[in-house]
Amino acid sequence: MNLAGLQQMKREGKKIVAVVAWDYQIAQIADRAGVDLVSVGDSVGVNLWGQQEGEITLDEMLIVCKAVRRGVKRALVSCDLPLLQSAGAAVRLVKEGGADLVKLNGTPEAVRAVVNAGIPVFAEFHGGEATPKLVEQAKRLEDAGAALLDFRHSGPEAGAAVVRAVSIPVLGGLGGGPWLDGRIRMAHAAIGYAASNLNSNIENYANVAQITLKAITAYAEDVRAGRHLKGQRPA
Repeated sequence: MNLAGLQQMKREGKKIVAVVAWDYQIAQIADRAGVDLVSVGDSVGVNLWGQQEGEITLDEMLIVCKAVRRGVKRALVSCDLPLLQSAGAAVRLVKEGGADLVKLNGTPEAVRAVVNAGIPVFAEFHGGEATPKLVEQAKRLEDAGAALLDFRHSGPEAGAAVVRAVSIPVLGGLGGGPWLDGRIRMAHAAIGYAASNLNSNIENYANVAQITLKAITAYAEDVRAGRHLKGQRPA
């Protein structure tokens, strides 16, 4: 997959599938499932490591990006640029981390600076304003050189208007919908990985948290009972 391929999918009306992944194993599984884009999100800091919002560093993002890159063979890999980082940091995410493009939440000027450094940009912006203003914002990001847009909290009216107004693919994370060119979601959310899923009735595609609890509980019972462990190779 490449950016030209994603643009061709937009022209043909084919939906783009993107997931956020933070580790080698999930990256391999997502790539095998045939997703088009794997985004290495800075959300790893909050959701996997228990950090505060915006606490993650460039060096930490490089570690995660490298791990995901090792697991992805087919899909494009995007990596989030941490807050307050320069175009030089974007270059490092590509050259050292192996990202194909860099995702940032910033102004057209910030997008242009990264693009001028030779790095494709996945630009994020948010709904909540009048549709004409959001369309104008999307066009400014496209004019600055963004290759993809992540339109969060788009809504069917503004989302559809932005999709029509720009030639680049428009994906949606939080609050996105079928009116966009594609969707992006954390793989861990889709599979119900978080501990919060243990007591949740929210419908996901799986509930890995409950399966994991059951498996580790059974493992503990076998150890305490002196039984051979399931899945363990004989000595």
